[in-house]
Amino acid sequence: MSARRLFALIPAAGHSRRMGQPKLLLPFGETTVIGRLIDVLQSADIADICVLVRPDDQPLAEEVERCGATVIQPDEAPPEMRVSVELLLDAIKQRHAPTDNDGWLLIPGDHPLLTPQTLTQLVTKWQDDPTSITLPTHNGRRGHPTIFPWSLAAHVAELPNDVGVNHLLKDGRTEIREVPVNDPMIHLDLDTPEDYMRALRLM
Repeated sequence: MSARRLFALIPAAGHSRRMGQPKLLLPFGETTVIGRLIDVLQSADIADICVLVRPDDQPLAEEVERCGATVIQPDEAPPEMRVSVELLLDAIKQRHAPTDNDGWLLIPGDHPLLTPQTLTQLVTKWQDDPTSITLPTHNGRRGHPTIFPWSLAAHVAELPNDVGVNHLLKDGRTEIREVPVNDPMIHLDLDTPEDYMRALRLM
Protein backbone atom coordinates (compact mmCIF):
# COMPACT_ATOMS: atom_id res chain seq x y z
CA MET A 1 0.00 0.00 0.00
CA SER A 2 1.37 3.41 -0.93
CA ALA A 3 1.85 6.10 1.68
CA ARG A 4 -1.20 8.24 2.40
CA ARG A 5 -1.05 11.83 1.24
CA LEU A 6 -2.91 14.74 2.76
CA PHE A 7 -3.74 17.88 0.78
CA ALA A 8 -4.74 21.17 2.43
CA LEU A 9 -7.46 23.34 0.87
CA ILE A 10 -7.84 26.99 1.85
CA PRO A 11 -10.76 28.85 0.24
CA ALA A 12 -9.69 32.51 0.27
CA ALA A 13 -11.93 34.22 -2.29
CA GLY A 14 -14.00 36.31 0.11
CA HIS A 15 -14.20 40.10 0.15
CA SER A 16 -13.69 40.72 3.91
CA ARG A 17 -16.66 43.10 3.96
CA ARG A 18 -17.24 42.85 7.71
CA MET A 19 -13.55 43.47 8.38
CA GLY A 20 -13.49 46.52 6.12
CA GLN A 21 -10.11 45.60 4.61
CA PRO A 22 -8.41 42.46 3.22
CA LYS A 23 -8.28 40.42 6.41
CA LEU A 24 -5.92 37.70 5.20
CA LEU A 25 -3.20 40.29 4.59
CA LEU A 26 -3.48 41.89 8.03
CA PRO A 27 -0.26 41.76 10.07
CA PHE A 28 -0.04 38.80 12.42
CA GLY A 29 3.16 38.48 14.42
CA GLU A 30 6.06 38.49 11.97
CA THR A 31 3.85 37.56 9.03
CA THR A 32 0.22 37.95 7.92
CA VAL A 33 -3.00 36.17 8.83
CA ILE A 34 -2.73 33.86 5.80
CA GLY A 35 1.02 33.53 6.30
CA ARG A 36 0.57 32.32 9.86
CA LEU A 37 -1.93 29.67 8.78
CA ILE A 38 0.34 28.45 5.99
CA ASP A 39 3.28 28.29 8.41
CA VAL A 40 1.32 26.04 10.75
CA LEU A 41 0.14 23.78 7.92
CA GLN A 42 3.73 23.46 6.74
CA SER A 43 4.64 22.03 10.15
CA ALA A 44 2.67 18.87 9.34
CA ASP A 45 3.17 16.16 6.75
CA ILE A 46 0.99 17.76 4.06
CA ALA A 47 1.74 17.05 0.41
CA ASP A 48 0.43 20.34 -0.98
CA ILE A 49 -1.23 23.46 0.45
CA CYS A 50 -3.55 25.00 -2.14
CA VAL A 51 -5.14 28.43 -1.66
CA LEU A 52 -7.94 29.62 -3.91
CA VAL A 53 -7.67 33.35 -4.64
CA ARG A 54 -9.94 35.60 -6.69
CA PRO A 55 -8.53 36.50 -10.12
CA ASP A 56 -8.49 40.21 -9.15
CA ASP A 57 -6.69 39.70 -5.82
CA GLN A 58 -3.06 39.79 -6.90
CA PRO A 59 -1.72 41.02 -3.53
CA LEU A 60 -3.08 37.92 -1.80
CA ALA A 61 -1.81 35.66 -4.58
CA GLU A 62 1.68 37.12 -4.19
CA GLU A 63 1.59 36.66 -0.40
CA VAL A 64 0.48 33.03 -0.70
CA GLU A 65 3.25 32.36 -3.19
CA ARG A 66 5.80 34.09 -0.95
CA CYS A 67 4.76 31.83 1.91
CA GLY A 68 5.39 28.71 -0.17
CA ALA A 69 1.84 27.54 -0.83
CA THR A 70 0.19 26.86 -4.19
CA VAL A 71 -2.00 29.60 -5.65
CA ILE A 72 -5.15 28.56 -7.50
CA GLN A 73 -6.70 31.48 -9.41
CA PRO A 74 -9.74 30.67 -11.56
CA ASP A 75 -10.74 32.86 -14.48
CA GLU A 76 -13.89 33.93 -12.63
CA ALA A 77 -14.40 34.57 -8.92
CA PRO A 78 -16.35 31.71 -7.32
CA PRO A 79 -19.79 32.82 -6.07
CA GLU A 80 -19.60 30.79 -2.85
CA MET A 81 -17.23 28.71 -0.75
CA ARG A 82 -18.58 25.42 -2.03
CA VAL A 83 -17.53 26.34 -5.58
CA SER A 84 -14.11 27.32 -4.23
CA VAL A 85 -13.77 23.87 -2.69
CA GLU A 86 -14.76 22.19 -5.95
CA LEU A 87 -12.13 24.20 -7.83
CA LEU A 88 -9.48 23.34 -5.25
CA LEU A 89 -10.32 19.65 -5.40
CA ASP A 90 -10.16 19.74 -9.20
CA ALA A 91 -6.76 21.42 -9.06
CA ILE A 92 -5.38 18.82 -6.67
CA LYS A 93 -6.78 16.03 -8.82
CA GLN A 94 -4.99 17.41 -11.86
CA ARG A 95 -1.72 18.08 -10.01
CA HIS A 96 -1.45 14.93 -7.90
CA ALA A 97 -3.92 12.26 -9.11
CA PRO A 98 -5.00 11.35 -5.54
CA THR A 99 -6.36 7.93 -4.68
CA ASP A 100 -8.91 6.83 -2.08
CA ASN A 101 -5.90 6.21 0.16
CA ASP A 102 -5.38 9.97 0.44
CA GLY A 103 -7.26 12.77 2.20
CA TRP A 104 -8.05 16.48 2.05
CA LEU A 105 -7.98 18.99 4.88
CA LEU A 106 -10.33 21.94 4.66
CA ILE A 107 -9.81 25.15 6.61
CA PRO A 108 -10.87 28.76 5.94
CA GLY A 109 -8.08 31.27 5.50
CA ASP A 110 -9.03 33.31 8.57
CA HIS A 111 -7.91 30.78 11.20
CA PRO A 112 -4.37 31.94 12.03
CA LEU A 113 -4.49 30.57 15.58
CA LEU A 114 -4.55 26.94 14.52
CA THR A 115 -1.76 25.35 16.54
CA PRO A 116 0.77 22.76 15.35
CA GLN A 117 -0.23 20.60 18.32
CA THR A 118 -3.90 20.50 17.31
CA LEU A 119 -2.97 19.90 13.69
CA THR A 120 -0.67 17.03 14.65
CA GLN A 121 -3.40 15.42 16.77
CA LEU A 122 -5.84 15.55 13.87
CA VAL A 123 -3.41 14.26 11.25
CA THR A 124 -2.35 11.40 13.53
CA LYS A 125 -5.97 10.36 14.11
CA TRP A 126 -6.68 10.57 10.38
CA GLN A 127 -3.66 8.40 9.63
CA ASP A 128 -5.06 5.80 12.05
CA ASP A 129 -8.46 5.79 10.33
CA PRO A 130 -8.34 7.46 6.89
CA THR A 131 -11.84 6.33 5.92
CA SER A 132 -13.52 8.59 8.50
CA ILE A 133 -14.11 12.34 8.56
CA THR A 134 -11.81 13.68 11.29
CA LEU A 135 -12.42 16.97 13.09
CA PRO A 136 -11.55 18.63 16.41
CA THR A 137 -13.89 19.45 19.27
CA HIS A 138 -13.50 21.66 22.33
CA ASN A 139 -16.09 21.58 25.13
CA GLY A 140 -18.27 19.48 22.84
CA ARG A 141 -18.29 21.99 19.95
CA ARG A 142 -16.83 21.14 16.59
CA GLY A 143 -14.26 23.44 15.01
CA HIS A 144 -11.68 23.72 12.22
CA PRO A 145 -9.98 22.13 10.36
CA THR A 146 -11.77 19.07 9.00
CA ILE A 147 -10.03 16.16 7.26
CA PHE A 148 -12.05 14.22 4.69
CA PRO A 149 -11.18 10.96 2.95
CA TRP A 150 -10.40 11.62 -0.71
CA SER A 151 -13.33 9.39 -1.70
CA LEU A 152 -15.67 12.20 -0.63
CA ALA A 153 -14.15 14.66 -3.11
CA ALA A 154 -16.36 13.33 -5.90
CA HIS A 155 -19.49 13.86 -3.78
CA VAL A 156 -18.95 17.62 -3.38
CA ALA A 157 -20.09 18.32 -6.93
CA GLU A 158 -23.10 16.05 -6.39
CA LEU A 159 -24.44 18.00 -3.42
CA PRO A 160 -27.78 19.79 -3.85
CA ASN A 161 -27.41 23.38 -5.02
CA ASP A 162 -28.75 24.82 -1.78
CA VAL A 163 -26.27 23.16 0.60
CA GLY A 164 -22.60 23.66 1.42
CA VAL A 165 -19.72 21.28 1.95
CA ASN A 166 -20.73 20.85 5.60
CA HIS A 167 -23.60 18.70 4.30
CA LEU A 168 -21.03 15.91 4.07
CA LEU A 169 -21.04 15.91 7.87
CA LYS A 170 -24.81 15.43 8.01
CA ASP A 171 -25.71 12.91 5.34
CA GLY A 172 -24.64 9.86 7.36
CA ARG A 173 -22.59 8.50 4.48
CA THR A 174 -19.27 8.58 6.34
CA GLU A 175 -18.33 7.95 9.96
CA ILE A 176 -17.21 11.08 11.80
CA ARG A 177 -14.32 10.85 14.24
CA GLU A 178 -14.32 13.70 16.75
CA VAL A 179 -10.97 14.49 18.34
CA PRO A 180 -11.23 16.35 21.68
CA VAL A 181 -8.49 18.98 21.92
CA ASN A 182 -7.49 21.42 24.63
CA ASP A 183 -7.65 24.29 22.17
CA PRO A 184 -10.53 26.82 22.11
CA MET A 185 -8.91 28.50 19.11
CA ILE A 186 -10.49 25.91 16.80
CA HIS A 187 -13.64 28.08 17.05
CA LEU A 188 -12.04 31.48 16.41
CA ASP A 189 -12.26 33.01 12.95
CA LEU A 190 -11.68 36.60 11.94
CA ASP A 191 -14.77 38.34 10.62
CA THR A 192 -14.66 41.74 12.32
CA PRO A 193 -12.01 44.17 13.61
CA GLU A 194 -12.93 43.01 17.11
CA ASP A 195 -12.17 39.41 16.16
CA TYR A 196 -8.79 40.50 14.81
CA MET A 197 -7.85 42.42 17.93
CA ARG A 198 -8.86 39.48 20.10
CA ALA A 199 -6.73 37.13 17.99
CA LEU A 200 -3.73 39.44 18.36
CA ARG A 201 -4.15 39.40 22.13
CA LEU A 202 -4.36 35.60 22.17
CA MET A 203 -1.44 35.02 19.83
